[in-house]
Amino acid sequence: MLINDRVRLIMKANGLSSSEFADKIGVKRSNLSHVLSGRNKPGTEFLAKIVETFPNVNASWLLTGTQREGEFQEESNQPEETNAATNVPLKGTNDSIEKIVVFYKDGTFTVHQPSAQ
Repeated sequence: MLINDRVRLIMKANGLSSSEFADKIGVKRSNLSHVLSGRNKPGTEFLAKIVETFPNVNASWLLTGTQREGEFQEESNQPEETNAATNVPLKGTNDSIEKIVVFYKDGTFTVHQPSAQ
């Protein structure tokens, strides 16, 4: 999966159009369009804006598509849960989860929302 595909996954998971995503991370819409089309590769400032705006996105996953074993992570008193598909750390508690989106290689996805209790 290419980096522009990972950016698309972030957009899709957050329910944002390309113009909404560009505005949210603070880049020109044309810059995002060029990255999504593969014309330009995103620079470090562009990637940093994504990670700052979406703290649940793992920078290593965004850059490489994988999270490396033994990579430094902020210590926590609880074991960290990860998304099985991307190995991206999940933030928050179960009652703060709005939805979980599972993306499949064929381009389809399913949305899972916690039941109201």
